[in-house]
Amino acid sequence: MQSKELILATNDGVVKLRRRNGHWGQSGQSTPGQEIRTIMAREGVILAGTKDGIFRSDDGGESWDDASSGLAIRHIRWLAFNPAISDSEFAGTEPAGIFVSGDGGGQWNDRPEVAELRDRFNWFLPYSPEAGCVRGFAFHGDRVYAAVEVGGVLRSDDAGATWRLVKGSTGEPNFDIPPAPLVHPDVHSVETHPSSPDAVFAATAEGLYRSSDGGDTWRASHAGSYCRAVWVDPGDSAHLILGPAQSVARKHGRIEESRDGGTTWTDASEGLDLPWPDRMVERFAQVDGTLFAVTSDGRLYETALERINWQRVGDDTHYVNAVSAFN
Repeated sequence: MQSKELILATNDGVVKLRRRNGHWGQSGQSTPGQEIRTIMAREGVILAGTKDGIFRSDDGGESWDDASSGLAIRHIRWLAFNPAISDSEFAGTEPAGIFVSGDGGGQWNDRPEVAELRDRFNWFLPYSPEAGCVRGFAFHGDRVYAAVEVGGVLRSDDAGATWRLVKGSTGEPNFDIPPAPLVHPDVHSVETHPSSPDAVFAATAEGLYRSSDGGDTWRASHAGSYCRAVWVDPGDSAHLILGPAQSVARKHGRIEESRDGGTTWTDASEGLDLPWPDRMVERFAQVDGTLFAVTSDGRLYETALERINWQRVGDDTHYVNAVSAFN
C-alpha cells in the first residue's frame, strides 16, 4: 500500500506522520521545543510559522533556514498558498497584517492597506494586547479572502496585491450581532467554493455566515453558536461540516453537518469522545478523501468523507496547531 504523509505544526516542533496499513505513525520530528503555530507544504518547500517569524525547509524538514525577510510583523497566525498560482504564499499576522511572497518565502511584501484599516478601525483581540489578527485565507483564482479577528472579512481581486473590506463587513470591531445582511466582525476562518469566486463562508463568534455575492451580503446560519472552523464540500456547496461550541468560555464543542446549505443541521460526531466541555474544533483540513479536525487542545482527528466516523490520529502526538499534506 502506498504511504501518505502529513506534516504537523505542534508546540514541540514540526512532526511528520506516515500512514502504513491504515494507521498513522510518527516518521520524523524537527525543531523540537519550538512552538510552530502554522505550516504549509507545496512544491517541495515547507514553510513553518512561529511567534518570531517564518522558517523554510527544502529537504523535507531535515534542515531549516530563516525565511522572514520583509516581515515587519513576526508573529505569524496563518500560512496559506494560492493553489491556482505557483509561488503565491500568504502570511497572516498578529497584530493584523497580510504579507505576500512570490518566491516560496524568500521575500515577503507587506500589504499596507491592511494596516491602514487596522489602525483606522482600532481592531483588537480579547485575549491579547495586539490590534487584531489575520487568521485565515480562502482562494478562488485571483480572488482571495482573509478572516480578521476582530475586524471582519477582507477581499482581494488581484491575487493579493491589494485589499479592501467586503461590502458586507463594516470593519467595526465589536461583539454585537450585526443587522442583516452584514457579517459578524469576529471572524475566525473563511472558506470559498470552486463553483464561484462569489461563494464565501465565514465561521464567526456568532455562528456561520454565507455569502453568494462575494461578501456584499450575508446570511447567518447556526446563529448563537461560537464557531472557528467550517468545511465546505468541493463538490457540493450545500454540504457543510461545522465545529460549533456553546461559547469561548464554556466550549462544549461538537461537530455537525448540513446538506442544505446551513438551513438544517444534524449531529456528525460519531466516534468522538463527547461531551467536550473544554474542547472544540479549531481547524478543518481536507487531504484527498479524508477530513482532518484539529481541536483547541491540540488533538488531531480524521474521518473518511463517505461516512463520518472520527478517529484520533497519532495518540502520541500532542499540541497540534495545524496540519498539511506532504508529498
